Amino acid sequence: MRWLWIDRFVDFQSKRCARAVKNLSLSEDLFADHFPGYPVFPAPLMLEGLAQTGGILVGEANDYKEKVVLAKIVSSRFEREVLAGETLVYDTEILNLRAEGASVAGRIQSLPPGGSLASTPCEMIGEAEIFFAHLDQNRSKQMFGDGNFVFSGELKKVLGLQKLIAKSA
Repeated sequence: MRWLWIDRFVDFQSKRCARAVKNLSLSEDLFADHFPGYPVFPAPLMLEGLAQTGGILVGEANDYKEKVVLAKIVSSRFEREVLAGETLVYDTEILNLRAEGASVAGRIQSLPPGGSLASTPCEMIGEAEIFFAHLDQNRSKQMFGDGNFVFSGELKKVLGLQKLIAKSA
């Protein structure tokens, strides 16, 4: 099963930085079991949302020609738990982009209820540095074929919708 932990991109600067949001609705499947009566969003899923934001940024920097995989969480820390009903804001910035991969710095913040990204300060939830590796083209082709299993339709669709919005603005 593959989940997307990004609802939409609100800013995307090619080869530099990206900002995405995730609205944590109580209707998310995971809240039925984690935990009944106390719907907390697990820190590893926050890291996954940050990794999806950063991974798309790294993939787009190479025109999606590379298969980008999360190789290492260099560091991470969290300030508090996040509950259903909050809106997470993922900010990522490419620190280093090389042939073998990329390092990305990321911040996870919470937008207060009724707040606006344009004018409301967000509360810091956590931060991380993530290293993404580019899979060797020859080996990955042998193992996975010609298709790019990392950047299949859904993640690129999320980015594509943002690019359409940016062009029309």
